Amino acid sequence: MINSDIPSMLEDLLLRDKPAKILISLKTSKDSIYATILSRETNCTYSHTIKILNVLKNQGLVEFDKVGRIKKVKLTPDGWDIAQNLETLTKKFEQITEKVRKSEKSKAAAKPKAKKKK
Repeated sequence: MINSDIPSMLEDLLLRDKPAKILISLKTSKDSIYATILSRETNCTYSHTIKILNVLKNQGLVEFDKVGRIKKVKLTPDGWDIAQNLETLTKKFEQITEKVRKSEKSKAAAKPKAKKKK
């Protein structure tokens, strides 16, 4: 039996800034990466990064490679797919934001300046 809360848990997690940045950072690294590097790249504390990574691991999106005392993180195939979609979505938001900024600038430039009353 599948827990019906899992999709909403994933949405709650992945639509937040830090988990999304962690997934995208893992995707761009192309290989296993240290959690400390992830925390630096995402401007997140190490302990918060580990907490997020453990949740992502429980959801099957990341896995840990442990060799002796060294522990690296990498995306699973499902994690890679989600990271790819998050990256695409982020880029689209950036494009829309840029269009809005340009539109607002052109509207502001086209507005005639009001004359000062004497």
